[in-house]
This record gives sequence, C-alpha cells and structure tokens, in this order.
Amino acid sequence: MQNILIVLLLSITFISGSNGENILKDNFTNKNEWTYIADNVMGGVSEGGVEFNSFDSDVYALLSGNVSTENNGGFIQIRRELKNIDLSKARSIRLYARGNNEKYFIFLRTTGTILPWQYYSHEFTVNEEYNEFIMQIQDFKKSGSLLAKKINPKKITSIGIVAYGRDHYAELYVKELEFLE
Repeated sequence: MQNILIVLLLSITFISGSNGENILKDNFTNKNEWTYIADNVMGGVSEGGVEFNSFDSDVYALLSGNVSTENNGGFIQIRRELKNIDLSKARSIRLYARGNNEKYFIFLRTTGTILPWQYYSHEFTVNEEYNEFIMQIQDFKKSGSLLAKKINPKKITSIGIVAYGRDHYAELYVKELEFLE
C-alpha cells in the first residue's frame, strides 16, 4: 500500500511539473510594459498604433494600422522588454488572439540580436474568434545567417507582437501572452 502511495505521489508530481508551468503571464493590465514601434524608425511609411481596452473582465491589446512595404518598410509592432526576467526554463509561448484573418508574428530578440533588423520569428494566423496559439521556442526561425541556429531562452531580451512583411491592414486583438516551461 505504501509503495502504491509513493508511486501515485511521484506520478502527480511528474505530471504537474511537466504540464506547462507558467513562467511569465502578461494579460495587458500594465500597458506601460509595452511600446509601439513602426518601420518609420527606419524610414518606412507604415502607420498604426496600439490600444489597451477591456471587455467583460478581459483586458486586451489591439494592434492595428496599415502596413506598407514602401520605402523599405513593412511592420508595426508592440514590444516588451524582458531583460530582468529569468526565462531560462521557458520552452514555449502561449498566446490568445483573434483578428482579421491575417498572418502575424511573434518576434524574439536575444543578447545575440545586436542589429535592429535581427530577430527570431514564429508566425500564426488569426480568425474572428479568440484562439490559443502555442509556439515552441525551439521552432522560432532566425532572420539571418549571423544568428545562432536555436534560441537559448535564458538570453531572450524582448518579445514583439508584429504585423509584418507585406502590404495589408492589421487588426490583431491579443488578450494574453505567457512563457511556459
């Protein structure tokens, strides 16, 4: 009987420790954590902005605007700095989002992304309903040949939610973003 109890307790511990424990959860209640950035910092002409609103008890960030590839542009984004947060155990990112049936991206920057145009990216496509998107950090793609092939989560310095790469109207609602073990 005692052995069965020990096995049961070990199983519960193992299961609870491997089910995606939350490392960082952001539900946009502190809008000062996020900064809006557009390609006009590099001469582009994309225009947009971010609004932080609430519906029922949920707060959400709305990233919207016109993304234009004119003049070597092509992005609008909101970014959060993560330099003082220990993400060494992070394995995935979970996002709850909806929007206008377009493709969007998560950009991660690390201590190795020194130049402004360097990042690691993962795409997701939204529809009119809120959906859960889980992105494995190991699956993020590097933006250039000078970057390490894979991300070391301990070296992540910022996260961006981005409308990028083509001429389109962006309308992306995000109500939660988490780093998980």
